[in-house]
Amino acid sequence: MNAVGVRMVVTRARSQGTGASLRPGGEKAAPLRSGEAAAEGRKSYSPVKRRRKARRLSVAYEASEGEEGEGAERLQAPSWQPQDWRRQLDNIRTMRSGKDAPVDQLGAEHCFDPSASPKQVQRYQVLLSLMLSSQTKDQVTAGAMQRLRARGLTVDSILQTDDSTLGTLIYPVGFWRSKVKYIKQTTAILQQRYGGDIPASVAELVALPGVGPKMAHLAMAVAWGTVSGIAVDTHVHRIANRLRWTKKATRSPEETRRALEEWLPRELWSEINGLLVGFGQQTCLPVHPRCQACLNRALCPAAQGL
Repeated sequence: MNAVGVRMVVTRARSQGTGASLRPGGEKAAPLRSGEAAAEGRKSYSPVKRRRKARRLSVAYEASEGEEGEGAERLQAPSWQPQDWRRQLDNIRTMRSGKDAPVDQLGAEHCFDPSASPKQVQRYQVLLSLMLSSQTKDQVTAGAMQRLRARGLTVDSILQTDDSTLGTLIYPVGFWRSKVKYIKQTTAILQQRYGGDIPASVAELVALPGVGPKMAHLAMAVAWGTVSGIAVDTHVHRIANRLRWTKKATRSPEETRRALEEWLPRELWSEINGLLVGFGQQTCLPVHPRCQACLNRALCPAAQGL
């Protein structure tokens, strides 16, 4: 990083001279002669002042003229960024320009009823679709949401549905038995503590049974329109490690999220989940990735040995 010129601004108290003083008008007074000094001393005795301890100087750093703005931005730049990451990102955008991956038609933003009223019903449906999506393909999640919505998907309707019926409606989503329990527990909490709405913070969302960090960040984005962090699932976690978008290899999606947020510009946080999930569904597959068809083949460290 280029060094930014700074100048040191030092504020120091000027010591007053004993031989001359300033009058109120700014005019210099003439130095006292020896006799006058003695007489002056008799009129007004002042004890000899002890030498004060040196004070710590207050130093402020300011950007030199012409170096504010761009220079200040460079100071805030992260200390580490992956090599060629912008070229890799542009290539992924090109490959995803068709918007034809499952996530593009069946993701959380497509599973709720946009005509549902009041708005809190829509937010509840967003959260429920995210809870169902864990370890489940988008097509299966979308099917379960359609069956639930056909019965009127609200906080009250879920609380009035017995566990056996709810299990039948959401099957075959992954871990459906556990999700029946989590959905019932979370829905009861929403009714008791939030008036049937969902929390508006990540901390409160992840405190709900069956809600993890990825779901919480997506809920904030889709339900509340707030970018609170990068939503990292298995696709984002896998691709970030293959492209070496983390300073060191990460072992979990949450570790990957923290690593990405350290350097990825915040204005890209909302885009990165859908972009990489679709890329992982179509090209950068978990097993047998389609590297031959990938525009990043020459830039991807994981593809070099293939």
